[in-house]
Amino acid sequence: MADGDEAEIYDGTRAHFPLSFGKQTKAPTSLEAIHNTTRRSTLTPNPPPSSSSPNIPSVSSSSKAWLKSLRRPNPNPNLNRETHDSDLSKPRRPAVAIGPNLPEPRESSAPDAGEDEDDEAMFGPPPPPPSSNQEDDGAAMIGPPRPPPSNAADSDLDGADSEEEVEENPYRIPLSNEIVLKGHTKVVSTLAVDHSGSRVLSGSYDYTVRMYDFQGMNSKLASFRQLEPFEGHQVRSLSWSPTSDRFLCVTGSAQAKIYDRDGLTLGEFVKGDMYIRDLKNTKGHISGLTCGEWHPKTKETILTSSEDGSLRIWDVSDFKSQKQVIKPKLARPGRVAVTTCAWDREGKCIAGGVGDGSIQIWTLKPGWGSRPDIHVEKGHEDDITALKFSSDGQILLSRSMDGTLKVWDLRQMKKAVQIFEELPTNYAQTNVAFSPDEQLILTGTSVEREGTSGGLLCFFDRKRLELISRVGISPTCSVVSCAWHPKLNQVFATVGDKKQGGTHILYDPTLSERGALVCVARAPRKKSMDDFEAQPVIHNPHALPLFRDQPSRKRQREKILKDPLKSHKPDLPVTGPGFGGRVGSTKGSLLTQYLLKQGGLIKETWMEEDPREAILKYADVAAKDPKFIAPAYAETQPAPVFAESDSEEEGK
Repeated sequence: MADGDEAEIYDGTRAHFPLSFGKQTKAPTSLEAIHNTTRRSTLTPNPPPSSSSPNIPSVSSSSKAWLKSLRRPNPNPNLNRETHDSDLSKPRRPAVAIGPNLPEPRESSAPDAGEDEDDEAMFGPPPPPPSSNQEDDGAAMIGPPRPPPSNAADSDLDGADSEEEVEENPYRIPLSNEIVLKGHTKVVSTLAVDHSGSRVLSGSYDYTVRMYDFQGMNSKLASFRQLEPFEGHQVRSLSWSPTSDRFLCVTGSAQAKIYDRDGLTLGEFVKGDMYIRDLKNTKGHISGLTCGEWHPKTKETILTSSEDGSLRIWDVSDFKSQKQVIKPKLARPGRVAVTTCAWDREGKCIAGGVGDGSIQIWTLKPGWGSRPDIHVEKGHEDDITALKFSSDGQILLSRSMDGTLKVWDLRQMKKAVQIFEELPTNYAQTNVAFSPDEQLILTGTSVEREGTSGGLLCFFDRKRLELISRVGISPTCSVVSCAWHPKLNQVFATVGDKKQGGTHILYDPTLSERGALVCVARAPRKKSMDDFEAQPVIHNPHALPLFRDQPSRKRQREKILKDPLKSHKPDLPVTGPGFGGRVGSTKGSLLTQYLLKQGGLIKETWMEEDPREAILKYADVAAKDPKFIAPAYAETQPAPVFAESDSEEEGK
């Protein structure tokens, strides 16, 4: 067969395949490998740490040095310290019991050991199987249940893994992986996640609000918009509307702002008259806002609290005046700031935390006034930072700057049901939140000056009213705001200090949905030619020293104008008899001139001489030697004829 025939056959066969056939493409990275890069360091859960043993059950992967200082030394260096560092492509081995009380899985590092022999090796008695009552109890299942095993061959391995994970995380808290949304330069004081879980808002002390979109965000985790509501005012509270089409932004100014879902300003509420003494007669707040929250059911109503000592209910359709003004009950006349406010689940009750430590609750009803229905005079010893109602309307949570978290029964508010202490906080926006099924309570703590624990996220059991876990988020930054989204099943925690700020998102690939899983798995888009922009080199000739202007004397002139002596003193003559401000007193500007004049060497006679005589003394010189105009008209100029003087005749 000729070469031409072979070429035609090849071309005909090649035409049936796409152009991309046979090209070498890079294999996509597996999801397991992607999530392994964001995996947190996990430890065997311990009882709640005391002051003598500051062990942390789970610590952020960004603080490995701090984690190693808290770990106990491993007596056997041949055993791996963490199970998640093993190759994810290999099937996991069943848990090996090391002792009766510490069931920790250990994998042998000897390369020659057989897998069958390792699977059958058991050191100590096997761990007891979980009881059926514990599995049936729905209170311990915080997240969604695990999917069933795929086949019968891996059922034993999956069963061992599930037992191990249940022991490590019986409350199904998504803590295995972590990502951080960065961008702020100071502490992130507030956080808001919309109801669908697609967009996240973060407000900071650097006066900005950043907007993140999980659907359009890749693994770079960059915000798509940055806002500055009021220049020079810290962002203190953010809240989504019930339909998630708008959000409320509360800053340190007296005016709250409303933005749409894309960050465009829809309006700002009016500021009141600060010279009116009665706050009910003003159209708005007169001092900085402290908190704000959207109505849980009505998309046209919001609630704000302020340092002027009032709470106000607003209508979003009217930015010029509020609907209702609420003044808290005070022991003494005056103005005490309202530090926080909250709606209940149905929007029928309002709770406010007053600066004197009292908690006051109002019930919305026809003809209601400012008198509270429930008044706890000594709720806390310091400012209250957050209030939170339970969905069933029976429990109220309060967080305070005095380092406590209190659980209140709304049916009996005389005394708190439980007080959790040793929860330091340094920020007035530290909040408290519930888990999706409201079986757990979570709040953050701040970094103490002489403490070693760092910023923690604490979880409490609602029924047993006890601390179950403390999760280390950052060794140097405080945890301010936290949230547990019900649809995503992911935990959000904002941290920061005076130099940096970020939002940590804790998730579990097997328990969480969308959100962080989507943006982490999405690779950055490849750059095209349109993304490259050549930066032109601009040459400014006037920047060269040759064309540079002389230094300005403006500052020197302004300094002279501020001097009362220099600004009122008139300008002095340079020379002459008036030199120095005194006429004829100095006889010259220099010492040499003064001595010559006094000695008679220099004589000034022009002041005593007649002007007419001084001019006529040059008449003879001008007639004999004319220099200027006279020579030009010498030939044509007639001889001057002067009239003879008749003074003699007149004398006769």
